Amino acid sequence: MMKYTKPSETIISDKLTQAINNGYISITDDNRTIKYLQLNHNELFTDPEEKVRAEYYVDLINKYDYSKNRIELESEMPDRTPERYADIVIYEDDEKKKPYIVVECKKDGISDAEFEQATKQVIANARILHAPYAICVAGNTRRAMETVLWNDKEPEKATITDIPILYGKVEEFRFKKGDSDWDLKTLDKSELKRALEKSQNTLWAGGKRNPTVAFDELCKIIFVKIRDEKRGRKNGEYYDFQIKTHEKAESVYKRLDAIYQEAKQKDPEVFKESLKIEPEELYTVVGHLQGISLNKTDLDTKGVAFEQFMEDFFKGKSGQYFTPREIVSFAVKMMDIKNDDLVLDPACGSGGFLLHSLDEIRNQANEFEKEDIEAKYRYWHNFAQNNLFGIEINDSIARVAKMNMIIHDDGHTNVIGFDALEDVEKMTVKNRGFEKNKFDIIVTNPPFGANVKRSEHPYLETYKFGKNGKKTRENQKTEILFIERCIDFLKPKTGQMAIVLPDGILTNSSLQFVRDFIMENTQILAVVSLPGFAFSHFGAGVKSSLLFIRKKGENEKLGRYQIFMAIADHIGYDATGKVDKKNDLFYILDKFKEFKQKHYGNN
Repeated sequence: MMKYTKPSETIISDKLTQAINNGYISITDDNRTIKYLQLNHNELFTDPEEKVRAEYYVDLINKYDYSKNRIELESEMPDRTPERYADIVIYEDDEKKKPYIVVECKKDGISDAEFEQATKQVIANARILHAPYAICVAGNTRRAMETVLWNDKEPEKATITDIPILYGKVEEFRFKKGDSDWDLKTLDKSELKRALEKSQNTLWAGGKRNPTVAFDELCKIIFVKIRDEKRGRKNGEYYDFQIKTHEKAESVYKRLDAIYQEAKQKDPEVFKESLKIEPEELYTVVGHLQGISLNKTDLDTKGVAFEQFMEDFFKGKSGQYFTPREIVSFAVKMMDIKNDDLVLDPACGSGGFLLHSLDEIRNQANEFEKEDIEAKYRYWHNFAQNNLFGIEINDSIARVAKMNMIIHDDGHTNVIGFDALEDVEKMTVKNRGFEKNKFDIIVTNPPFGANVKRSEHPYLETYKFGKNGKKTRENQKTEILFIERCIDFLKPKTGQMAIVLPDGILTNSSLQFVRDFIMENTQILAVVSLPGFAFSHFGAGVKSSLLFIRKKGENEKLGRYQIFMAIADHIGYDATGKVDKKNDLFYILDKFKEFKQKHYGNN
């Protein structure tokens, strides 16, 4: 029999591809129509709900062991006006006279209110058909119920961990380690992003909470989820991060809060506060996340999904903006980071520059340690744990950065919530890794435009940029102070930095004193002008450039030297937001490597 092969760009999942090869379904070449072969039933595959139904239909056969002969789609509800149909009905008999399970399928990503309404709908259908079980399926979010026990006011009393397998008993737990069918599953980027969005919307509650507060609570829950996945347990043992049969929300909360409190004591720098959500909210979020594995989902998938999710969230709800990933990746690649370099971002936000630096070292590990899996892991994991440092002034965003590092398998302990412009000695007390003249590499996009006032921040007096001759300034721009602070952090003679700066610093005549300071203390390696729309796509419209410098050694004098200069026309998308396949930044990267080799050799 000829095997079906997925085209390179397709909306058909691996599960459905296998179902096609097994003869359960067929899908037309244009992906518009799906046919359930055993049932001789056609539907539009362009409908998002149909994709959910198709995947669950395959699960019913493969994972739950129900016969195709006892499954019916679009079962008409008797005595209903207007006509109503159940999406799927599983019967106890071949004649399809005794309904056993009624299924309602909804597209992935529906709101909690829509899911609750769908739950009530499937219960109503199950009662009409006298089916003992009902389940509502919306992607990874599912609720299975015993029909006779359902009560709108106390839905937990009827909720079971999952429908029975092949007419068997209802299990107390469902998800367990090492089981081919019931271990936690990995997701693709879009699925993981939707799971995060559903969870965030549950906690945001349509504006009930400040969005950043809701995000903070989501980070705590993800922290618990990852801790539970990494806990030592034998194959066949159940995970704690799931909802048991007939379990009340208070019981779920108590079990997971115990994990959180234990982890909080062991790692107090990640989260200092307790969970600040209602048991019912945690219950709902667990429903969104319980069947997926954050630990096993590959790092690239997690990285992109979390980055896209956070970009959408912060840009849309909290007014924050992210450095476009193309700029981050380009800046990091320009720095040619090695696994023994100490890397710092003193304005790290959610950790984008740090994570891209980690990606560089992970790629090196794959290249240098191809055969030795353990050596490969040590190569990048030791770098993550010991060589990556971040500072973020906003405590909530600092926790996001720590969470991001944890999701990427560590490195969070060297991210601190602190004002990077404060006295460095205060940072050293908080974490001994932060010292002047220490770091090999700095990659950063400092905050632009804000003023640091001496009346609010006395440390302004300690900066050279806090003086105007012998007179102390009353205020100074943050981006100017960050230049001085970053140079403080770099190792003399060898430390290098990539920094995003507003073009005014490089061009305004009134800021000549800043340029003089840079030239006096550093060697300028490269200046890359970014297109005007580079940040407008992300909510900020300041024309900017990337400045690459090396800190001079003590008493080091430089004669005339070459500076690499370039203008980027594109950074991966054009001014309308459409993807541009010609990425000028990486053309520039190749040219810089040629320039560096020509003028500096291997140094």
